[in-house]
Amino acid sequence: MSKLNPYIERVIAEVKAKNAHEPEFCQTVEEVFSSLSPLVDAHPEYEKNAILERMVEPERVIHVPCSVGG
Repeated sequence: MSKLNPYIERVIAEVKAKNAHEPEFCQTVEEVFSSLSPLVDAHPEYEKNAILERMVEPERVIHVPCSVGG
Protein backbone atom coordinates (compact mmCIF):
# COMPACT_ATOMS: atom_id res chain seq x y z
CA MET A 1 0.00 0.00 0.00
CA SER A 2 1.33 3.44 -0.89
CA LYS A 3 1.98 6.09 1.72
CA LEU A 4 -1.02 8.17 2.63
CA ASN A 5 -1.17 11.90 2.21
CA PRO A 6 -0.13 13.54 5.55
CA TYR A 7 -3.41 15.48 5.65
CA ILE A 8 -5.39 12.24 5.38
CA GLU A 9 -3.25 10.61 8.08
CA ARG A 10 -3.90 13.54 10.40
CA VAL A 11 -7.67 13.55 9.84
CA ILE A 12 -7.88 9.78 10.36
CA ALA A 13 -5.97 10.12 13.64
CA GLU A 14 -8.33 12.91 14.76
CA VAL A 15 -11.38 10.81 13.88
CA LYS A 16 -10.01 7.81 15.82
CA ALA A 17 -9.28 9.98 18.86
CA LYS A 18 -12.69 11.67 18.79
CA ASN A 19 -14.74 8.56 17.96
CA ALA A 20 -12.84 5.74 19.67
CA HIS A 21 -16.16 4.35 20.94
CA GLU A 22 -17.32 3.80 17.33
CA PRO A 23 -14.82 1.36 15.76
CA GLU A 24 -16.96 0.67 12.68
CA PHE A 25 -17.13 4.40 11.89
CA CYS A 26 -13.36 4.76 12.34
CA GLN A 27 -12.71 1.79 10.08
CA THR A 28 -15.00 3.18 7.40
CA VAL A 29 -13.34 6.59 7.50
CA GLU A 30 -9.92 4.97 7.20
CA GLU A 31 -10.97 2.82 4.24
CA VAL A 32 -12.67 5.64 2.34
CA PHE A 33 -10.02 8.27 3.02
CA SER A 34 -7.23 5.85 2.08
CA SER A 35 -8.79 5.54 -1.35
CA LEU A 36 -8.88 9.34 -1.70
CA SER A 37 -5.13 9.86 -1.32
CA PRO A 38 -4.41 10.44 -5.04
CA LEU A 39 -7.27 12.93 -5.22
CA VAL A 40 -6.11 14.85 -2.14
CA ASP A 41 -2.54 14.85 -3.49
CA ALA A 42 -3.83 16.50 -6.68
CA HIS A 43 -5.95 19.06 -4.83
CA PRO A 44 -4.09 20.66 -1.90
CA GLU A 45 -6.90 23.18 -1.56
CA TYR A 46 -8.96 20.43 0.10
CA GLU A 47 -6.81 20.76 3.21
CA LYS A 48 -7.03 24.56 3.16
CA ASN A 49 -10.83 24.29 3.08
CA ALA A 50 -10.99 21.41 5.62
CA ILE A 51 -12.97 19.22 3.23
CA LEU A 52 -12.16 15.91 4.93
CA GLU A 53 -13.05 17.26 8.35
CA ARG A 54 -16.40 18.38 6.97
CA MET A 55 -17.03 14.94 5.51
CA VAL A 56 -16.78 13.25 8.91
CA GLU A 57 -18.77 15.82 10.88
CA PRO A 58 -22.44 14.87 11.16
CA GLU A 59 -25.04 17.41 10.20
CA ARG A 60 -26.67 19.16 13.08
CA VAL A 61 -30.34 18.44 13.65
CA ILE A 62 -32.33 20.76 15.80
CA HIS A 63 -35.51 19.35 17.26
CA VAL A 64 -38.06 21.85 18.52
CA PRO A 65 -41.06 20.28 20.24
CA CYS A 66 -44.36 21.89 19.45
CA SER A 67 -47.96 20.93 19.77
CA VAL A 68 -50.17 20.92 16.72
CA GLY A 69 -53.88 21.41 17.01
CA GLY A 70 -54.97 22.48 20.33
